[in-house]
Amino acid sequence: MTGSPGASERLFARARTLMPGGVSSPVRAFGSVGGTPRYFARGEGSAAFDEDGRRYIDFCMAWGPLILGHAHPAVIEAVMKAAKDGLAFGTCHRHEPQLAELVLEAFAPADRVRFVVSGTEAVMTAIRLARSHTSRRLLLKFSGCYHGHGDSMLVKAGSGVVTLGIAESEGVTVAQDTLVAPLGDVEALEQVFREHGRDIAAVLIEPLPANNGLLVQENAFLQRLRAITREHGTLLVFDEVISGFRFGFHGYAKLAGVEPDLTTLGKIVGGGLPVGAVVGRAEILDRLAPLGKTYQAGTMAGNPVALAAGIATLQTLRTGEPYRQLETLGAALVKAVERKEARSFRLVRVGSLFWPYYDLNGPVPTQAEKISPGAIAGFKRRYSQWLDAGIYLPPSAYEVGFLSAAHTQEDIERLVSAL
Repeated sequence: MTGSPGASERLFARARTLMPGGVSSPVRAFGSVGGTPRYFARGEGSAAFDEDGRRYIDFCMAWGPLILGHAHPAVIEAVMKAAKDGLAFGTCHRHEPQLAELVLEAFAPADRVRFVVSGTEAVMTAIRLARSHTSRRLLLKFSGCYHGHGDSMLVKAGSGVVTLGIAESEGVTVAQDTLVAPLGDVEALEQVFREHGRDIAAVLIEPLPANNGLLVQENAFLQRLRAITREHGTLLVFDEVISGFRFGFHGYAKLAGVEPDLTTLGKIVGGGLPVGAVVGRAEILDRLAPLGKTYQAGTMAGNPVALAAGIATLQTLRTGEPYRQLETLGAALVKAVERKEARSFRLVRVGSLFWPYYDLNGPVPTQAEKISPGAIAGFKRRYSQWLDAGIYLPPSAYEVGFLSAAHTQEDIERLVSAL
């Protein structure tokens, strides 16, 4: 396969006259990797097909939600059944408590969940709850962690902000309420709390930062973060939009042995449709209206079709079989890299998340600031070749790759050969 697909090229040219940059989300524009974005027409299992019928082994998987693969039969059946009953009600319905029970089973000892439409909205709600609960104003986040596009969180964010070379987003007016510390730096963390501890409402972190490379943190850092927030009466918020349900029927918090006060979810919890959630203790979540005075609402929150997709996905995951498949695939990926004696990159892998790092000098980074320009250039230089080989990875060197339970050993071998 060479050159840009004709249909994708025509569609992108048309879209650029109608939409900013021709896209609904910036990184999709292929600005950092060059060429024309691929317009996908359908997906099946581990594969996606573009508008010209070209087949790609998909390691983006809608940026994480499709942990079971494209068009999983149980999810499609649930969605079709729910859609036939009605696309939206704007009322209470039976899918809400059903999905709530599944989420709370996985995130015990939390005992409340509020459903929203996206991970960004979940983070915005968690921030509002934290400020309400503590009567404080300031937030602390970590450089390179991405928590959606809410104003307070677009300060030294990762993912698309870095991919596009935007230091800070214009149009943001509340950045002065957000403090930023480097990941993994206990001394810097303690300094922030010495100076501002009495005013910090919440600390937000991806416990496994996966939006600016895969920046695996020492467990001791997460443990100290939990301790210092308790010492100062600050809420600890784990952003598990990517990591929630990714490594088991639970969050990454369980693997770390750290219990946050609030957890934000998205992606997998919606099974491919737009669902986000905030999970936590009743004493915090019950501050939300209608019980409390912290307001959050949304016409499409708890949409019955979207929640049906989430229920089908979580019920399948709860059996444990998809996780066994994912761990087998992840181990096979590591072995294949070792067997081929890769000399151009190092593979960072946690479960079914992976990140090819194209720099052999020095340690693999655990802070966003230490990702080398050479690693980014190496990714960009190869991207079009991967497309030609029928491999689709997220079109950004800062994004991680996702394995799904639908991938096969053959898919893994083709990925490693391409990398």
